[in-house]
Amino acid sequence: MGLQGVELSIVLCDDAAIHALNKQWRGKDEPTDVLSFPQIEAGAVPVPGGVLGDVVISLETAARQADRLGHSLEVEVRRLLVHGALHLLGHDHVHGGRQAAKMKREEERLLALVRRAVGPG
Repeated sequence: MGLQGVELSIVLCDDAAIHALNKQWRGKDEPTDVLSFPQIEAGAVPVPGGVLGDVVISLETAARQADRLGHSLEVEVRRLLVHGALHLLGHDHVHGGRQAAKMKREEERLLALVRRAVGPG
């Protein structure tokens, strides 16, 4: 991703905790799989020593998704972490179209790098 010396906070929690955050920050009264909280302004370039942001992952939702998709919890958490980090860098899939396709390609590229580095999970 071209980032060195940038801090990223990762929170692994349960559905109750992510539900509360989703309701407070997004107005959605339900749990979700991953939330991202950027600590830099949109479009800003992260600087070494800076804080990129926070990625919060519900392990309960991730486990259900992993089961449904037929892979391990570890693989699903990796996917959610990459997905959340891309949101911190300004990628968006919510509105579909080119932005969603670009984010999907970048997510696949990064997950392939992770698989090569640490194994298939």
